[in-house]
Amino acid sequence: MRVGPALLAALGLAYPFLVYAGLGRVPPGAFVFVALALAGARIAAVNGAAAARLLVPALAGVAAATAALGLVDAAAAAKAYPVLMSLGMAAAFGLSLRRSPTLVEIFATLAGPPPEAAARAYMRRVSLAWCLFLLVNAALSAATWASGDLGLWTLYNGLVSYLLMGLMFAAEYWIRRRVRRC
Repeated sequence: MRVGPALLAALGLAYPFLVYAGLGRVPPGAFVFVALALAGARIAAVNGAAAARLLVPALAGVAAATAALGLVDAAAAAKAYPVLMSLGMAAAFGLSLRRSPTLVEIFATLAGPPPEAAARAYMRRVSLAWCLFLLVNAALSAATWASGDLGLWTLYNGLVSYLLMGLMFAAEYWIRRRVRRC
């Protein structure tokens, strides 16, 4: 069964709150299972061969790292999942810079016709910006995890990081639409 993008985003958004509410009440391995299910659902939701070339290995790496850490320390794996997702997606964006199309170009062509050369050059810069953004997000997520404050970890990983991603996406989408018209 494939999960729709909106439901998948909602589940990803809910994950830190589930960990916050359940850690200490539910075995931590349950959260590792949920994280692995989310990674699997994200893999199943990938559309197109070009996107699959970049996203499937990144998401599989996230799942493998989560599972491996879960075998050592399930509670740590539960809280590391957002860090690993940011690192995995940063890797996908970064690797897309090595050969065309970039990940941003792939996403853009899902919504419309192939972009012009100038727009593709812009999308290459945007892919780099997303890669850097996700690396910073991973570092901030890791810092909240290292703080030992579950409330701070939940606030950042369940709300702040999604708001920042939403703002970046909205700004980038608006700029991309303008660039495509040029």
